[in-house]
Amino acid sequence: MRKTSPASAIPPAPRRRAPSRRAIATSLSILDAAEELFAERGYDGASVRDIAAAAGAQIASISFHHGGKAALFEKVVERRADELSKLRLDQLAQLHQADGQQTLNDILSAFLRPYLEKIAAGDPHWIAYARLVAMVSADARWRQIAERCFDPTANIFIDEIAALFPGVEKSAVAMAFVFSVSAMLSLSTSQWRIEALSGEAPAAATMDALSDALVRYCEAGLRAALER
Repeated sequence: MRKTSPASAIPPAPRRRAPSRRAIATSLSILDAAEELFAERGYDGASVRDIAAAAGAQIASISFHHGGKAALFEKVVERRADELSKLRLDQLAQLHQADGQQTLNDILSAFLRPYLEKIAAGDPHWIAYARLVAMVSADARWRQIAERCFDPTANIFIDEIAALFPGVEKSAVAMAFVFSVSAMLSLSTSQWRIEALSGEAPAAATMDALSDALVRYCEAGLRAALER
């Protein structure tokens, strides 16, 4: 009599179905709605019920697609962080492939401009995302999300900047870098304040022109902080 091996006695695992188009659409709608409400009301002020209603979905579908509220918040932060990180690192790679040593202006442009270009394209979700990034950066309870989603790319750029200022402690570079990121987030969400404070629309107030001004501003600030 032929014996059955233990391996052959184990039934094959059932094949998992690929998510349907409807399921994918529901998942994306939940992420979009959560992004807007988290940005508008903060993590504590945005309820799962309100997110489901804004997405046109059942409350149970949020846990089905994304887990609990904390897991949903993390996914909302993570999905654009991956795209933004790739854009920034691609621009940095292009700098390394070009002839000559990259300048501080080059490095800052590679980090700051990809996000500002997303803002200039007019997608309101990217504007909301700036508020989320500021929220995550300002609240220590989201430290693990920041460390996983933002810090690897940020540290690459900090090291690039530090290489231009030999002998300067990395903590000083990190401090000046965080100031620059804060300026970028402020421009992303508060462009209207320029007009409000000046009493008139800023000259050449395209995002491209404002990006040029921001890079120059951050470059001057970094030099002032690090060239001592």
